[in-house]
Amino acid sequence: MNVSENKQIDSLWYTRCPVPTPLGLAAQLGWFNDEFAGDGLTIQTLQDTVDPALRESHYDHRLPHSFRQGGNVPAIWARARGADTRVIGLNWVDEAQVIAVLPDAGIRSPQDLQGRRIGLPRHANSIDHARAGALRGFQVVLAEAGLQLEDATAVDLPVAARSTGAGGGARGGNAYATEFAALKEGVVDAIFVKGARGLAAAELNGATIIYDIRQHPDPKVRANNGAPRPVTVDAALLQSRPDLVVRFLARIVQIGDWAASHPADTVAYIAKESGSTEGWVRKAYGDDIHLRQGTDLNPASIAALEGYKNFLYEAGFLQADFSVDAWIDPAPLAEVQRLLQRLAA
Repeated sequence: MNVSENKQIDSLWYTRCPVPTPLGLAAQLGWFNDEFAGDGLTIQTLQDTVDPALRESHYDHRLPHSFRQGGNVPAIWARARGADTRVIGLNWVDEAQVIAVLPDAGIRSPQDLQGRRIGLPRHANSIDHARAGALRGFQVVLAEAGLQLEDATAVDLPVAARSTGAGGGARGGNAYATEFAALKEGVVDAIFVKGARGLAAAELNGATIIYDIRQHPDPKVRANNGAPRPVTVDAALLQSRPDLVVRFLARIVQIGDWAASHPADTVAYIAKESGSTEGWVRKAYGDDIHLRQGTDLNPASIAALEGYKNFLYEAGFLQADFSVDAWIDPAPLAEVQRLLQRLAA
């Protein structure tokens, strides 16, 4: 990396999705503000802005001097469209990814989905990450029964626009409202939901879960919008001020140790971040969620990200293909690890 520490920058931006992320935890703890308090830098988040042009950077990552962590579909989509970003870390949290049906539907296993109607949401946002997640979920579950997507009947479920924060989604009892309405009205026979809000909505609507992709032993198969979640940064900032990128990333990396020693606080913060409850957070992400807040560039996670990118490209969600390996810059994380080792010594 070329170090140009004299280049003047007056602000840094970050954005995250309402899901468990080390970046989100660091933000809630105020670590970014603390880190840069003496630098004269303004630390800003897209979650606090009402400017639609700025908020769109949650998806297209065009805002200079910005970091993002959340679902990987927008990050992959932005890169495929030419956004000059770099992946500098990955976090893997296996979340509930379930197929939900009504108890009286006669569907008790993936095999029973053959010839049935599966609901695929359709949103009007820049990249329909929820649709991509649902399509992937059904593909995986049908494959468990030796079936393909074509062995079921896909039904589009247009989802009305609703007011959310950047990267947000319907919260509480409104989560997956369109999908559960279609299920109850007999428009579809099965839907895909995920995370704490998805599990809570399934119980609220009296649905039965026939398969949770979390139980699959292969991480490449479990990969979806929620895993792995990349930390991305615009390449111009990385090139001009790698020192700032390393310091920002270091605070994200340090969340791993903090969370491991603060299990109850971690669950409470994630519940707040996701608009859910601590009970549903534990059910959706596991009782060991506090041990899953590390940041790395694990080869297995990289391979899973490459495989999911290939799925998105083959399914028509991306304008162009690209190499995930070339997208990753390991230098900032390596520098963070050296820095933390020196501090520990």
